[in-house]
Amino acid sequence: MKKILTLFAIVGLVAFSSCSSDDDGPDNDTIPQAFEIQQNFINDAADGYIISEPFSKFIGGELYQDESILVYRLEGTNASGSDIWQLIPRTVFFSNGDELDYDYNFSKQGFTIFAGGNYNLSTRPAFLTNQVFRFVIIPSNLLASVNKNNYLDVMKTLKLNESQIKNVKL
Repeated sequence: MKKILTLFAIVGLVAFSSCSSDDDGPDNDTIPQAFEIQQNFINDAADGYIISEPFSKFIGGELYQDESILVYRLEGTNASGSDIWQLIPRTVFFSNGDELDYDYNFSKQGFTIFAGGNYNLSTRPAFLTNQVFRFVIIPSNLLASVNKNNYLDVMKTLKLNESQIKNVKL
């Protein structure tokens, strides 16, 4: 009888120890990645000026449940020629009181970037044409621990470098 109880105990121990859920611990299945687009906004009758695409064009499918997206807009370059990336949502303020807002939303299937403002946006086409955006796919559990406003800190935290950024032509 002791041998049978010992056998059941060992089988039960093996069965219960092999059950695990990686949702309780660190995210080990999300691979950080980044891609860049250069695109013109289109004037959509329902949504205004937008850029909207499915993720399948960039990552070959959808986002995983535990992934999030950070979007940065190329604002310009600094005196040394390095790119300046601004996290959106972002408001651009002009000296005459005009304001231009960049914002975005995303689902697991795709994204939409919006441009809106308190003036006729077509009067400043430079802010709607050939806009460069970088998308950084980040594990959701890192969102609270990284300085999202600093593009370089995000890339360093994710151990991504410039050579790993996919440049996507639309």
